[in-house]
Amino acid sequence: MKILAIESSCDETAAAVTEERRVLSSVVATQIEEHRLYGGVVPEIASRRHVESISQVLKEALDQAGVTLREIDAVAVTFAPGLIGALLVGVNFAKGLAFSLQKPLVPVHHLRSHIAANYITHPELEPPFLCLLVSGGNTVLVEVRDYTGFRILGGTKDDAAGECFDKAARAMGLAYPGGVTLDRIATTADHQKYPLPFPHVSTGEYDFSFSGLKTAVMNLINRSAMKNEALDIPVLCATLRQRVCDILIEKTLLAAKHTGCQRIAVAGGVSANSELRRRMTEECRKRGLSLYYPDLCYCGDNAAMVGVQGYYEFLSGNIADSSLNAFATMNIDYR
Repeated sequence: MKILAIESSCDETAAAVTEERRVLSSVVATQIEEHRLYGGVVPEIASRRHVESISQVLKEALDQAGVTLREIDAVAVTFAPGLIGALLVGVNFAKGLAFSLQKPLVPVHHLRSHIAANYITHPELEPPFLCLLVSGGNTVLVEVRDYTGFRILGGTKDDAAGECFDKAARAMGLAYPGGVTLDRIATTADHQKYPLPFPHVSTGEYDFSFSGLKTAVMNLINRSAMKNEALDIPVLCATLRQRVCDILIEKTLLAAKHTGCQRIAVAGGVSANSELRRRMTEECRKRGLSLYYPDLCYCGDNAAMVGVQGYYEFLSGNIADSSLNAFATMNIDYR
């Protein structure tokens, strides 16, 4: 079954052709250079660039796959969550395309598709397993019961881990995208030099909190500026990165222990973080747990993962009509 997939939830315009878990093509048009001027994504600009890029990206995806629109069996599209204006571009384009081709329209949740990125890299991976979804907009621990069945174990009560990285990096004056730059220049952590808190959350043992950590970094930066003291930015980056990874890994391993899950997947943009990959691999090896990561090219937003998840959504009967709308927020376990 060939699926044409469209992704436009933030600042990447993407299209792909997939066949079950196999990627026939994947094209991503990034807006990083433009948003770098502002230090972050500007929603209105992102929406306009999606409108300008989506037709060409779609054509490139079809050409790469060597298929025509008439050979497509279904159209899958990210409909939630994300920037509402950006999502609407992809959703409305997909609706018109599915209607004109008389093909099924498959709505795909953005976080579900990030989990599905692991299916591309690891053909042997099947539910059930535990997944840490960690990105600039979301940090959530999910029990993946089957391909379209999910149970949320915990999530962030304020900032996402990626948001903490990005905002702290911006305060340090690092280039956008901040989290990527922070990971690249980080050297050796030193909590004696830069003491950072380990936030605890009273709402649930698998919940996260990163706003206090972000604030602590900003306070360090402000105090240094007032005292006219130079900051060792690579060390501060490493210290923050270590603390965020401490929190993510502790909660994930605790959930694995309590649920009895022997397989752990990590997904989302922050799954590309080098420290998280290294330490999670080490900790899982110590405990005899199987660990799965997507290839780096599938960690960020892309349409290939949308197509793969779209296949399973289609099999489950999740088909939309022309009334499909976009939603800025929606839990992964929606029904």
